Amino acid sequence: TIGEGGMGIVHRARHAMLRRPTAVKLLRPERAGAAAIARFEREVRETARLSHPNTVTVFDYGRTPEGIFYYAMELLDGATLDAILAVSGPLPPARVVHTLRQVAAALVEAHEAGLVHRDLKPSNIALCRQGGVLDVAKVLDFGLVRDQSRTPVTEGPITGTPLYIAPETLSGQASPASDFYALGIVAYELLVGEVPFKGKTVLEICAQHLDAPAPR
Repeated sequence: TIGEGGMGIVHRARHAMLRRPTAVKLLRPERAGAAAIARFEREVRETARLSHPNTVTVFDYGRTPEGIFYYAMELLDGATLDAILAVSGPLPPARVVHTLRQVAAALVEAHEAGLVHRDLKPSNIALCRQGGVLDVAKVLDFGLVRDQSRTPVTEGPITGTPLYIAPETLSGQASPASDFYALGIVAYELLVGEVPFKGKTVLEICAQHLDAPAPR
């Protein structure tokens, strides 16, 4: 096991046909619910069409004999931005710009394909080593984590993580612009070391996204 979240578990594996290391994520119905798993399965099919080098590659997907939905993706040699921030603190501006350009390019391809990430945040962006090149950004979980949140959401149509959520998303109107709003929050956090809008409750955080002036 190399990772675990609210919806599933990620295992290190080896793809039998491609003969290469692979990460396999298992999404259990008892954790996410049958309806959510069915939606994830539809969205994995769409995500598998993406080919941008800064989007994690989905190799395969399906269900185990026990009915557990899985998808296999490239195994990354690196760490997510939240893990990097926890160790190093704020990043140098040049490194932040380099990362943002790659993520933005991945988002453009997804948006042109009709996909909106809906939960862009440091834990869904990794910096890895690929082909001898360092700091290659990879956007993870396109469209697969719309019901997850760092702060639990129990009421209303909120989709995504409140700390990074665009104001229009609060009424269920996620769009490509929502992803770039979240990317702006990520940029602020990478440079400063903390998010611009915080609160003790989901409502407090959402109210700041709606009404608070942008920090300077």
